[in-house]
Formats: sequence, C-alpha cells, structure tokens
Amino acid sequence: MTEPVVSLREARLTLMGNAGPVEILKGITLDVAQGETLGLVGPSGSGKSSLLMLMGGLERATGGSVRALGRDLTALDEDALARFRRGNMGVVFQSFHLIPTMTALENVAVPLELMGAKDAFERAAAELAAVGLEKRAGHYPAQLSGGEQQRVALARAAVTRPAILLADEPTGNLDGRNGRAIMDLLFGLRDRHGATLILVTHAPELAARCDRVVHLADGRIEDEAAGQRAAE
Repeated sequence: MTEPVVSLREARLTLMGNAGPVEILKGITLDVAQGETLGLVGPSGSGKSSLLMLMGGLERATGGSVRALGRDLTALDEDALARFRRGNMGVVFQSFHLIPTMTALENVAVPLELMGAKDAFERAAAELAAVGLEKRAGHYPAQLSGGEQQRVALARAAVTRPAILLADEPTGNLDGRNGRAIMDLLFGLRDRHGATLILVTHAPELAARCDRVVHLADGRIEDEAAGQRAAE
C-alpha cells in the first residue's frame, strides 16, 4: 500500500490567547493520497487554515503527529522545516504575500534562487508565461491587479515543481471572473506538475472540483464527501 503524501494522527494545535490557551485543532486524523485534490471547508474559526498550516509545517502541532512525504514534521527544527518546504511544497495565500520591491519575475525566481538554481530567471519566466503574465514580468506588485498578483503567487508556488501545493482561500480576494481563472490555473498546475493539491475555500464551485472535501467544525473533522456531492 502506498504511503500517504500527508498523514495526521490525532494532531492538535493549542495557541496562547489573551485569556489563556485556546484549543484550535482537537485531534485531527487524516490521510491525503498522492495526486489527490482535497478541499477543506467549514465556517470561519473552524480550524481550516490552521490545519493547512500544520500540513505545511508553518505551524507546529502541539500534540499528535504530522507526516509529509514520509518525514515527521513534528521532529524537524525550524531550519530543517524551511529546507523541507522549500524543496517539496508550494504555498498560495489569500493575500498574495508578494515582495513589493521585486518585479513579478523576481518574485517568482526567489524560491529557485534560495535553492541555488543557476537557471532561476529562465524557469521563472517560463512559469509566468504559463499563467499568462509574460508581458508583466517587469512590473511590481503595486502595478498589477489583484488577479494578476494572485497569478504571480501561483507561479511562485509552482516554479519549484513541488510535490504538495497548498492554497489558503486562493480566490477569496478576487471577483468572480478572476476567481474562476485562478481556479482553472490551480487545477492546471496540479495536472501539469502532478502535485497533490490541498486547499481551503468558502467557494462551493471550487470545493466541487476537488476529489474529496473535508468539513471542519470547532477544530474537528465533521464530515467527508466527494467534491461534487459535498458542494450540492
């Protein structure tokens, strides 16, 4: 039996708030298969984004275990986690997180430069072309529309050919037309690079395109369903 790409066992996350510890995730057990597209849905505050951050090693579980590509993320220190993410994961955020003083091309090239790739800018240019922004390569984020900035963020996440692509509300800041375009690009990246795609969304049409949808409520998995059925 093939090992899951991501595997959580009784994973918990407790953070300190003003009034004391707050239990965000309350024992999540979940496997994600190679090449699967998984949607995480649920009301605000249900723990969707926190779960995505655990899977990406951007938050450290305070209980249980989190494994990705056979590595125990809970056993890695911050430097080892950063190296692991750099080589294996691409992350897309709702708020883009582009570097404002860098052009679109430079933003996309950053992860490749961190990996020491000699052809960083050539590969970045090719990835920008793949999302339809080859003519905007020299523009800064402030000169780009929201949809264009999210395309740059997608190109940056995909340029290293990650095994796992994580997306947190990737269409949340976009209008309907741009949101649909980003959806198509996300699934196109999955198909083109063979990545496992895990995304948080409130958009029923995006959840419907996933192979499987996990509903969270109050820090727990409430339900699982096939994407199309879950969105109906």
